[in-house]
Amino acid sequence: FQVAMGFFQVGFVSVYLSDSLLSGFVTGASFTILTSQAKYLLGLDIPRSNGIGSLIATWINIFRNIHKTNICDLITSFLCFLVLIPTKELNEHFKSRLKAPIPVELVVIVAATLASHFGKLKETYGSSIAGHIPTGFLPPRPPDWNLIPNVALDAIPIAIIGFAITVSLSEMFAKKHGYSVKANQEMYAIGFCNIIPSFFHCFTTSAALAKTLVKESTGCRTQMSGMVTSLVILLVLLVIAPLFYSLQKCVLAVITIVNLRGALRKFKDLPKMWHLSRVDTVIWLVTMAASALISTEIGLLVGVCFSMLCVIFRTQRPEAPLLGWVAESETYESLSAYKNLQTKPGIVVFRFEAPLYYINKECFKSTLYKQTGVNPVWVKAAKKKAAKRMLREKEMDSDGNQTSISLDFVSEPLGFHTIVIDCCAVQFLDTAGIRTLKEVCKDYGEIDVQVLLAQCNPSVRSSLIRGEFFKEGEDHLLFHSVHQAVDFA
Repeated sequence: FQVAMGFFQVGFVSVYLSDSLLSGFVTGASFTILTSQAKYLLGLDIPRSNGIGSLIATWINIFRNIHKTNICDLITSFLCFLVLIPTKELNEHFKSRLKAPIPVELVVIVAATLASHFGKLKETYGSSIAGHIPTGFLPPRPPDWNLIPNVALDAIPIAIIGFAITVSLSEMFAKKHGYSVKANQEMYAIGFCNIIPSFFHCFTTSAALAKTLVKESTGCRTQMSGMVTSLVILLVLLVIAPLFYSLQKCVLAVITIVNLRGALRKFKDLPKMWHLSRVDTVIWLVTMAASALISTEIGLLVGVCFSMLCVIFRTQRPEAPLLGWVAESETYESLSAYKNLQTKPGIVVFRFEAPLYYINKECFKSTLYKQTGVNPVWVKAAKKKAAKRMLREKEMDSDGNQTSISLDFVSEPLGFHTIVIDCCAVQFLDTAGIRTLKEVCKDYGEIDVQVLLAQCNPSVRSSLIRGEFFKEGEDHLLFHSVHQAVDFA
């Protein structure tokens, strides 16, 4: 499925993974990884929780069994933290001066393995160790094709989620280290990485956050690190694996958790992010919480859906200010944002800062009526009501006092004769948007107020022409700039 998606260029879906979404997803996934490793820090033997809510279920099991904590594993974990954290911080602080980072993880693993083996920590204190690691390879075998009908449907979401996780991590590290990622190329890569190993008894694969963070923190930058990793794994599978028999699991857990600290530090950026964009901060929090509390797969889906809803909400109620003229120029800016702007008598300039489509068409009309202070529908209704009242008064009474009051009420001046709508921020129109503009022009026209459009992009112009917005000979009422429209009015 992933290769097929790459062939059909479906990689464009990666554009929906915003920076705040990716950051929140990585932080939430870090909590899940930290939780999965916590039991090893304490030497607890509790069942692994999977699926929705696994983080909460795991912590409940940990606290229920915390009285069974293995003191040896706890002390070992504490000592490893004391060694790893300061050394990793020194590596980061002096990375410009060091030719190569200090391989503290390797030192800790070797030292811990020797201490566990010669100190007989398993036999004496019941410490949890890696145990027997099988060596060698199973003979290759083609997949069981009879299983394909049973797993085909389940494979679709797995393929999509695996690709999304891989691309999200790729985008995050690409931004950090200054290179670009081609989503379709990643799709091909992850697809073939699942097809070829399927003949060698391998599980489906995608990018792994914990292992990626470990490699990145040790200074790995190129594909050569993958070659080195592969060779080391090959040596482990063939030769070295038995040497790690006595390695405590808590040591591996500490190494994993220490390398998660970069993702967990994102919490320090929250105040700055909140100051820059509250919407992005909320997206970050929702994605992080969903990834941690529900599951990483569902959390990523929740983050994408929520960020898309935020885009819709932003366009549903956008900014729509009145504009004023900057003296001695042809520039028009928001009257609410800038001071000392001038306005032309009898002309109102209105800007709608979003696409005009079915979701925000009512917002467009209500905001325009509010900003101009005139609802043409109400004015027309008041005129009709006054006209009917005048007819009744003429029939019932020849005095005409009440009629004059009604006429005075209806004939109050509106204060303007032209509305110029600045469409520079309107990226597109749908049929509902075109119909809304027609209604606005018609309603204001019936109370002797003309509506002009300015700064429409080619897409909007084409939509207006296709939607027969202009009557024959009226296309000259579409202006290239607000200043031209104001001069015309």
